[in-house]
Amino acid sequence: MLKTLKNRFEQGYRTSTYPKTTVELPSRYRGRPEINREAAKDMILACADACPQDAIDASSKKIDLGRCVFCGTCERVSKGAFVTFTRDFEISVSDKAHLIMDGTLPALADHSQKHFKKLFGRSLQLRQVSAAGCNACEADLNVLATPFFDLARFGINFVASPRHADGIVVTGPVSDNMKKALFETYDAIAAPKVVIAVGSCAITGGPFRGSHAVSQGLDSLLPVDLFIPGCPPHPLTNLHAFLAYFKA
Repeated sequence: MLKTLKNRFEQGYRTSTYPKTTVELPSRYRGRPEINREAAKDMILACADACPQDAIDASSKKIDLGRCVFCGTCERVSKGAFVTFTRDFEISVSDKAHLIMDGTLPALADHSQKHFKKLFGRSLQLRQVSAAGCNACEADLNVLATPFFDLARFGINFVASPRHADGIVVTGPVSDNMKKALFETYDAIAAPKVVIAVGSCAITGGPFRGSHAVSQGLDSLLPVDLFIPGCPPHPLTNLHAFLAYFKA
């Protein structure tokens, strides 16, 4: 016990102070894209053609963050003249239509479900379902349990059984083989319940979009309350989404 206390004293306080203080992510991080709508038409078309996810609509000059995997191709092709990725990680929305954006996103708390906050504001228990994911989104959700992020200090926990949960967090493109397990997990959760789609695969099918073997978005199968884009979303993106939607 004395050794443990000594080690704790030497280590000091390691938990992030977010959201009380602003967090500045490294310059290499790609967050919310800024779009120059005055960019040359041929440059916009070149970015749209180069996008591996068909996430850029050249006619409307918008990016679908639900499809975007934040690879940075559009920024490299335009040399920052059309698209520039900021370090803003607060990019989650409660309406999928808001993911098709021109550089700005509505405040998540302004569109949140007020009755969810009333019900789950003090305690939120979630069951995570990996529906054929690559484990990237899953890993960045798991890291929220570490001392640095310490998700439990906000009253939010991941639980082993859906019968103990208030909702599900779904990652992966939802393959045909995982649909039955997903539906059974969803049905096992008592109402009212929430559904959260994490990552481009869960939101739109990601790189597998269009395949007959996966869904074309979780919202085509279940009513989704919260969309967290990214490939994978940064742990702070997940944390911000949970706090803004259920706690703000």
